[in-house]
Amino acid sequence: MYMPTAMSTDSSRPHSDKLLVIIDMQKDFVSGSLGSAEALAIVPQVRKLILTWDGMLAYTLDTHSNGYLNTSEGKALPVEHCIAGTEGHQLVDELGELLKDAKVFEKPTFGSVALASWIVSLKDLKQVLLVGLCTDICVVSNALLIKAMRPELPLRVLSSCCAGSNKERHLAALETMKSCQIEVF
Repeated sequence: MYMPTAMSTDSSRPHSDKLLVIIDMQKDFVSGSLGSAEALAIVPQVRKLILTWDGMLAYTLDTHSNGYLNTSEGKALPVEHCIAGTEGHQLVDELGELLKDAKVFEKPTFGSVALASWIVSLKDLKQVLLVGLCTDICVVSNALLIKAMRPELPLRVLSSCCAGSNKERHLAALETMKSCQIEVF
């Protein structure tokens, strides 16, 4: 069974009181087995945001094993994706080099408890911004975990740097996050 991990590298960025978390900007979600035009369209915007960000960086990787189709998720979504060690598991090329020093969280499910727990441990943190894929699955799951574990921390989602599994679900997830006191802009 695959176990989630949190990996870190030394960050060249100074410690900051703000954090940008890039959710699942992986090849399979952009141009691979679950890719979409909407996901492809946000890549340049996410890249520009990372280039101009002056705080800490972290990202998640949806991570499955070869037995994915036998999991409950695999039975509900029978499309192999983000299998560890495959090309589709990797970050999109446009972001890989920019995130080489960021904190990495591999996760076998939608939300990362390890990411949310790490955020709880950052006592000086004053702001978290989330972007990425898919708005209606992994972005909303991570946002709700973070909000539940650190309810007073300002949590924001940049909607123009997110894409959902379809337009309607993207918009519904944004509304759900707004309802849970997550700032969506």
